[in-house]
Amino acid sequence: MESSGESLSTVTNTMWQRFTVEYAYPVSFTRDLFNPRNPLLRDTLTQREPDKRHRFLVFLDEGVLDACPDLGERIAAYARAWPESLELLGKPVTLCGGENIKADTQGIEQMQEMIFEHRVDRHSYVIGVGGGALLDACGYAAATAHRGIRHLRVPTTVLSQNDSGVGVKNGINRFGQKNWMGTFTPPFAVLNDQDFIDALPERDRIAGMAEAVKVALIRDTDFYAWLEQNSEALRAFRTDAMRTMIERCAALHLRQIGHGGDPFETGSARPLDFGHWSAHRLEQLTQYELRHGEAVAIGIALDTRYSVTCGLLDAGSENRVCALLESLGFVLWHPKLALLDSGGELEVLRGLDDFQEHLGGELTITLLGGLGHGVEVHTIDRVQVTDAIDWLADRQATGGYRQVRSAHRADLLTG
Repeated sequence: MESSGESLSTVTNTMWQRFTVEYAYPVSFTRDLFNPRNPLLRDTLTQREPDKRHRFLVFLDEGVLDACPDLGERIAAYARAWPESLELLGKPVTLCGGENIKADTQGIEQMQEMIFEHRVDRHSYVIGVGGGALLDACGYAAATAHRGIRHLRVPTTVLSQNDSGVGVKNGINRFGQKNWMGTFTPPFAVLNDQDFIDALPERDRIAGMAEAVKVALIRDTDFYAWLEQNSEALRAFRTDAMRTMIERCAALHLRQIGHGGDPFETGSARPLDFGHWSAHRLEQLTQYELRHGEAVAIGIALDTRYSVTCGLLDAGSENRVCALLESLGFVLWHPKLALLDSGGELEVLRGLDDFQEHLGGELTITLLGGLGHGVEVHTIDRVQVTDAIDWLADRQATGGYRQVRSAHRADLLTG
């Protein structure tokens, strides 16, 4: 066969498709959201089509229902009070909260089945009322039905109001990995009700404050100083202090997502996840007995100490950060930090591999270059991490931990 004389490149045709999609959603703070005299929910659901009757399906966190047993009826009464604007699709559906909902395929399938049975379409709404895990799972179900149904979040915990509930991620746990399946799908709106915070158990009110410390440490020196100055008021759960903490924390998360340059994490960094590589692993190792915020507090302490030992952060800063976390009610140790795998390595260190695998590319971990200044690094010295864990163990006076660790530390230094 004779050559045409043309190189292959001259007969190749490539077309590039480019377009930009703008996202915008309100994040509102209120009280008594489901009181018919409060029009916020109605106004939010009708904001795009004010003359239309809007259909919505509600999923409730059972933990919230335990604290607010009349919540389902209050939601139904709200819909009845606005009959020209709202149509509630059946009774609100109660589901388990916490990480169980993210690991339970039956719960996800129940949500998908309810969306199907009620013929929820892309101009209707799925409303999740609950903590971060319930909102993650509900958002995943909404994002994958009809390739995306409007999802309205009503966060009910400190952690979901100041962090996870205002973001663009949805996910469920699979194959022993946290958030292995999921989507980047911004919510239609986020409506925060202070009354839910007032009804929280003490442990959950404390746990959510870890994310405020985290974002202050990596983004806002003044906010970090405010947390220190108001730690007693926060530990006493004073309403004004809690409200300020939640709103400032949420605003910092929104600013990073909207203006940080990578809202859907297409690169190799997770800039808002300071302290999280070990926290996610600790949650798994404790079978989620540790709350996410409790694990994050330990991760913050660990990575702050590591930031000092590797020369990024001034010595003594780790004591200051730990003192703040402890004043808020956190315990900065868990026995699973000392757990060894079959090869004699600390199990928690697998979190570094999980972190890199989750995004691909090079390892990127956020550390501290100052109190209020996060820096990204691409290598982590596992011996120094082990030393940081030793330091945390000494703070908690954990008996024979060093004896268990000494042989493995020698292996690390020689291997």
